[in-house]
Amino acid sequence: LCVYCSSSDRLEAKYYAAATELGVELARRQWTLVYGGGKTGLMGALARGVKSGAGRVVGVIPEFMKMRELEFTEADELISVLTMRERKMIMETRADAFLAMPGGWGTLEELLEILTLAHLEVLQKPVVILNQDGYYDDLLRFCDRIVREKFMHATIHGKYAVARTVEEIFPLIENWSHQPGDAKWFQTP
Repeated sequence: LCVYCSSSDRLEAKYYAAATELGVELARRQWTLVYGGGKTGLMGALARGVKSGAGRVVGVIPEFMKMRELEFTEADELISVLTMRERKMIMETRADAFLAMPGGWGTLEELLEILTLAHLEVLQKPVVILNQDGYYDDLLRFCDRIVREKFMHATIHGKYAVARTVEEIFPLIENWSHQPGDAKWFQTP
């Protein structure tokens, strides 16, 4: 599971608790974590949660972050890259599914890139948004507006699922099904 999440150490405790819970559950299910390789914020809580259950952690981290000593050195595999674009590409190819936890610009940018690839049917893997305590409500309303104003077809809603809790994430991934050819981006309404 590729997880996009915040590296901030200034968040409310509930966000770290969810990241830790997710990490513990990944380890329990013997799912490998693929993530940005950081030791701070939700990234660090998530990776430590996985390791606490003897799970596998694959981090992909740009060199400039390693130079700042921000990498999670306990990762089972830590891949160093030069650019953020290279990081995202490796994370995409190494993952069977994607999850966006609450985060900032980086998390949002990663989520939107994966959703774009799913919309274009370049990517046919589950994408889940963890809408913890309504964090992504405004983004989800914006997605509705995009469809309402005909910038995209309503099939975009089938390209992602929304979980409210960590517990809801796993059934959404396990029961995800992709219907080939359901992209309507090339059709006019």
